[in-house]
Amino acid sequence: MNLPPLARRALAELLGTAFLVAAVIGSGIAATRLSPGDTGLQLLENSLATGAALVALIIAFQPVSASFNPVVTLVERALGRIGSADATALVGAQLVGGCLGAVAANLMFDLDAVDISGHTRDGGGVLLAEAVATFGLVLVVFGALRSDRIETVAYAVGGYIAAAYWFTSSTSFANPAVTIARTLSDTFAGIAPSSVPAFVLLQVVGGALAALALHVLHPATEESR
Repeated sequence: MNLPPLARRALAELLGTAFLVAAVIGSGIAATRLSPGDTGLQLLENSLATGAALVALIIAFQPVSASFNPVVTLVERALGRIGSADATALVGAQLVGGCLGAVAANLMFDLDAVDISGHTRDGGGVLLAEAVATFGLVLVVFGALRSDRIETVAYAVGGYIAAAYWFTSSTSFANPAVTIARTLSDTFAGIAPSSVPAFVLLQVVGGALAALALHVLHPATEESR
């Protein structure tokens, strides 16, 4: 099937985000079942699975589109790499894909397709962590894209996210589509809907600050690379 370029990119974003969320939620469920009572080990298992999935998904989808994150897509728009219509379509695909991934993860582990999370995540430190995590993620993504070895992007992003699970108090959601999707699973990786607005706001702030930093770090290169 010969889809228009934007439709192919949107499909790649939908599928990639769906698999990413399935990896986050599914590995969290598996971790709690395989390592009951050991939160540290559960987080290790969750972070390693998520980082590995990101590497694989970016390698697989990068030839088409592999942002899987509305903040990354919006920064692409801010830097002039894509247009507004493209950004809108891609963000919409990411949001839909994330929700589908959450439902799939729940069903794979014999849970209700949708089970709204009651896991409240709040506090100044946690919200600051989301801004820091997203700021760092955007710098890593676009810094790696400007390197002479673009194939390293997948490893840089996967490694950063796996590490950020541990050095941020929020466990580094750093992604509005993933954050919203995680409200649909009342499991290890879940987040209560009431916690989402503040998380997303700080993610956007972190992304905006990173976009400004990129202008300083890479002057006059945004549209050329």
